[in-house]
Amino acid sequence: MSLVSPDVAAAVAVLRRGGLVAFPTETVYGLGADAANPAAVERIFAVKGRPRTHPVIVHLAESTAIKGWAADVPPDAWALAEAFWPGPLTLILPRADHVPDAVTGGAGTVGLRVPAQPLARELLAVFGGGIAAPSANRFGRVSPTTAAHVRADLGTDVDLVLDGGPCSVGVESTIVDLSQGAPRVLRLGGLSVDALAEVLGHPLDDRVATGGAGLIGAAPTGLGADDPGMTPAPGTLLSHYAPEARVEVLAADAVPGRASALLAKGRRVGILAPRRIEGLPAGTDALPPAGASAAYAKCLYQRLREADRRGLDVLLAVPPPETGIGAAVADRLRRAAAAAIEG
Repeated sequence: MSLVSPDVAAAVAVLRRGGLVAFPTETVYGLGADAANPAAVERIFAVKGRPRTHPVIVHLAESTAIKGWAADVPPDAWALAEAFWPGPLTLILPRADHVPDAVTGGAGTVGLRVPAQPLARELLAVFGGGIAAPSANRFGRVSPTTAAHVRADLGTDVDLVLDGGPCSVGVESTIVDLSQGAPRVLRLGGLSVDALAEVLGHPLDDRVATGGAGLIGAAPTGLGADDPGMTPAPGTLLSHYAPEARVEVLAADAVPGRASALLAKGRRVGILAPRRIEGLPAGTDALPPAGASAAYAKCLYQRLREADRRGLDVLLAVPPPETGIGAAVADRLRRAAAAAIEG
């Protein structure tokens, strides 16, 4: 048996005494607590300022562990787990009786995931149980993709931060609900809907994830659908992932004109786009180009935080093509923009 690193040993000790540990996954950093300890999970909600009706995802070391957390695991769930775990996929399944309400938001389902990040996998293996973990940031704000982001957001409210370097994917996991028959995508993320459909051999209903089933967050279907006050799944509110700067999503050819109009009103304007945009008016603050879809996903939250560091009033964001992980990037930008409108 390999030796346990001192940092992981310290993190496990914190979890076992009911503390909070921020740890890296391939998607974003999570704020973790012992999923079997309701009081510890409640601390997550207090630290984040997260509504208690919002479920959190339980992270597991191995796919076989889902049998201890789900009352039923249909064949499609096993097929997806075999194909994509460890990886950026969360499965929504009927909860086992012992799963605390604090984890599920009071719903009859539970979200489960096996992350791929090596440090997260070591932590989970040594801990030996489920770790409940939403993103390690204040509720509704930009998700953290480095340990420095966690420390800046949460400070001493988190007992220990495991530093695993920058997250390799950069946006949250794709969430698939298998609790009510046909699989449905509740959140776009690091795994494409096309990849899921290829494994299952049929298309998936992604209307909730894309907004086609009404306003996301109104819980028309999915996790918590039995209570209109519940959220269907983590990270599915219409407004979410927002920096302090107001975000506007638009096509590249519309950026110069919109930037000119905002600058004329005295706004500090920044640009986020896959590649450099020509013809920008003087005074526009162009962030480094985000690149193609995978690179854009990896740097997205870093760029949103950079907008705030630069003191921008408005960030004009051009999304990547909405295929593969680009669809998740566009989704996050739209939610950030919706937060600005709502605010």
